Amino acid sequence: MLLTIQQRTKEILESTTSNEKTLSIYKLVMDGGMGGQIIIAILIVLLAVALYIYFERFFAIKSATKTDKNFMNQIRDHVSHGKLDAAKVLCAQTNSPAARLIEKGISRIGKPLEDINTAIENAGRLEIYKLEKNVSVLATIAGAAPMIGFLGTVVGMIVAIHEIANAGGQIDIKMLSDGLYTAMTTTVAGLIVGIISYIQYNHLVVRTNKVVYEMEAKSLEFLDLLNEPI
Repeated sequence: MLLTIQQRTKEILESTTSNEKTLSIYKLVMDGGMGGQIIIAILIVLLAVALYIYFERFFAIKSATKTDKNFMNQIRDHVSHGKLDAAKVLCAQTNSPAARLIEKGISRIGKPLEDINTAIENAGRLEIYKLEKNVSVLATIAGAAPMIGFLGTVVGMIVAIHEIANAGGQIDIKMLSDGLYTAMTTTVAGLIVGIISYIQYNHLVVRTNKVVYEMEAKSLEFLDLLNEPI
């Protein structure tokens, strides 16, 4: 008889443990109430936007870094021999930010060196603007997502306090579950979206800076070429 009771108790404990383990993220979100579901939906949209911007910019910046190592040697050879049209064609075929800067400089050859430098700087600002397109949105999402998550926490606590106030002294933890689920799930979701966006933003900044340094290096090399004695 004692063995039977122990077996029955063990089965109940195992069943309870099994039920606890099957609690899914979907159930947590659905049990969080309408307020929590709206905030989670907003965070999912922000995450989708962040991922789209990251991968779109990543491949664009990666494409901008593809430059022939012999590019400047060919430019030097063309310019030294007065083949400016050939140099422009080479820049157009290379199709990179640095090549477009060099092309702008070549089109100004014959004018004062200061004018050539100014034209290259203006073109460089435009190229940097293109590289950084929508990257600031990632920084905004990285900062806004945790705050939206914390907004869900406040909403969840308000719901929980409202339930306590209406309980008439009979506080039931199940009755508070909606507010608590909203408070916890939205905070976690907001932090996850914020962390992912922050990492993506910093990675793109590093990649963009690498392209900018390459543009500056090739521009200086081109200006040095123009300063060489004929």
